[in-house]
Amino acid sequence: MALKCSRLRQRAGAVSTALAMASMTLAGCMLSLSFSAHAGDKPELRVVAHDSFSLPKELISDFEANSGTTVRIVKAGDAGAMLNKLILTKATPIGDVVFGIDNAMLVRARAAGLLAPLPQSLRDLAISDAVLAADPQAAAASDWLPIDYGFVTINYDRAWFATNKVALPTSLDDLAKPEYAKLLVVQNPATSSPGFAFVAATVQAKDKAVWDWWAKLRAGGVKVSSSWSDAYYKDFTKNGGTRPMVVSYLSSPAAEVFYSDKPLAVSPTGNLNLMGGVYVQIEGAALLAGGQQAGAGEAFLAFLRSAPVQAELQTSMWMWPVQQGAPKHAVMSHSGVQPSAQAIDQRVLTEQSRTWIRQFTQTVLR
Repeated sequence: MALKCSRLRQRAGAVSTALAMASMTLAGCMLSLSFSAHAGDKPELRVVAHDSFSLPKELISDFEANSGTTVRIVKAGDAGAMLNKLILTKATPIGDVVFGIDNAMLVRARAAGLLAPLPQSLRDLAISDAVLAADPQAAAASDWLPIDYGFVTINYDRAWFATNKVALPTSLDDLAKPEYAKLLVVQNPATSSPGFAFVAATVQAKDKAVWDWWAKLRAGGVKVSSSWSDAYYKDFTKNGGTRPMVVSYLSSPAAEVFYSDKPLAVSPTGNLNLMGGVYVQIEGAALLAGGQQAGAGEAFLAFLRSAPVQAELQTSMWMWPVQQGAPKHAVMSHSGVQPSAQAIDQRVLTEQSRTWIRQFTQTVLR
C-alpha cells in the first residue's frame, strides 16, 4: 500500500527555509486551531507552528491543565511561509511562541529580531550527542531551543533492486552514471524543500564541481518532479511509478512499516545515505519578541522537551528527539543507522540559496 502518512507529506514543507528565502510568496491563509475551548479567565498561549506540527490533543490538554493556560495553535503554512508571516507581523506578533524554526532559519529569524532570549533553565537542557555531532552550535543558542531533528536522503525500493538484480549505488559519482541516473527522481529545489535540501547537500559535498555532476545526472535521465508528494506517490516504484530511487526522508522506511495494513518485519524501502547526499535538519522552538505570555511560553518550550512529547513526535512528525537519553520508538529502527552528516552553515544557506536554485534551473531544467 502507499504510505498513508499525511504528516510525512507535510514534512516536505518543514525544510523549506532557504526555499522561502528564494521566494517571498505567502502561501495560503493563516489557519488558527484551538485544542481546547477558552475556559474562564485562563490566559491564552498562542503557538505559531508550520503545518506539520502535530501532537495528540491529550498531551496539549495535559499541558493546559498543568499550566493553567489555554493553548491556541496558529498554523501558518509551511516553515518558510511561517517565517515570512512572522517577519511581516513583527510589529503586532501573531503568537507568543514559535515552533518550526530550523537550523537554517536562524540567521534570518535573528536578523529580523523575532526571537527573545531564553532563560538559563531551558538553555541548560541536555542535547543528544547525535545533534551535537551534526551541529555543535545547536547547544550554544541563547534564543532557540532544539526540539527534534531529521535527515533528507535517498530512499530506494528494495523489491525493485532485488527483482532486477541491480546493485545499489555507493557514491554520488555512481549515482551520476547513466545506469543509475535514469532510476532516480528528485524534486525541483525551486518548488520543493526536500529537493532544495538535497541540492544543498550536494553543493556542500561537490563544491564547484557540483553543476558538472548535476549535468551528468541530467544527461543520464534523472527525473525532476515538482513536489515530494508527486515524486514519492507517483514516480517511486514502491507506489506504482517507474523510478526505484527517490529523494525523501530518513524516517520514510519507518513510516512505511508504521502505516502498513499488515505487520512487516522489514520495511519495503531503505535509505542509501550516500556520502554528500544527506541533509540534516534540526528543528526548534523559541519565544517570540513582543509576545504576551513569556512565562507560559517558557513552560511550553520545556513541555516540548519533556519525555512524553519527545516520544510522541517520532511517529506524529517523523523526527528524532533531541533530548539526551530520550528513548527511540522501536519502529524508527527501520530507518537504519543515522548518517554522520554535518549541518550546512546557516549563513551560506541564507546567502547562496537563490544562486543554487538558479544554477539548478540552468543546468538541469533547460
